[in-house]
Amino acid sequence: QVQLVESGGGLVQAGGSLRLSCAASGRTFSRYAMGWFRQAPGKEREIVAAINWSGGSTYYADSVKGRFTISRDNAKNAVYLQMSSLKPEDTAVYYCASHSQSYDSTTYYTGRNYIYWGQGTQVTVSS
Repeated sequence: QVQLVESGGGLVQAGGSLRLSCAASGRTFSRYAMGWFRQAPGKEREIVAAINWSGGSTYYADSVKGRFTISRDNAKNAVYLQMSSLKPEDTAVYYCASHSQSYDSTTYYTGRNYIYWGQGTQVTVSS
């Protein structure tokens, strides 16, 4: 059974930083792309950042480019999202997700084909 568990969310002032972590279990982590998504109240879920199976390729939404960094540690079965220069509009529930296809490097950045999801962690940025 695949499990994804996020941690690291919280309340931070605008301009501050947070680091989200996602611990994965139940499948060979190193074979699959991982993504971070977020959903704000009243809005659709959107992809924030994604990283391919090897960590050699990454994607960022325009809204977070230059402020967020995604990384993974395949030895620890973990993916991270370092968030800096946070803005109130970054307030949302953040989810990590695991892609459906092993060794994918061509669709992971589209936000599609993610089949396993964590429970989410709340990030609140105050102005």
